[in-house]
Amino acid sequence: MALDERKTAVVFKAFCDENRIRILKLLSTGEKCACRLLEELDITQPTLSHHMKILCDSGIVVGRKEGKWMHYSISREGSEVAAQYLKELTKVNGSEKDKPCCEK
Repeated sequence: MALDERKTAVVFKAFCDENRIRILKLLSTGEKCACRLLEELDITQPTLSHHMKILCDSGIVVGRKEGKWMHYSISREGSEVAAQYLKELTKVNGSEKDKPCCEK
């Protein structure tokens, strides 16, 4: 799998904030309305919208509109992509192992 650095950075940006981690933990039990997320978190609606945009842009979370509210859930496909990116980034190839790093 060839990693696109830009797409990979967008995915991992989603994990780089405590509020987004809290949101993911809340969504791990199933779909939640934005109003429910606001009740559970000590943030404003514009702040929630900002975090949800980052999570949705990453593909890890998907949203659907119902009436005036958005409902969010974790995307199984997006989660699998993030897991694959992490696996690829942390894979040890060993091909550079035997090459000297400096001239002697």
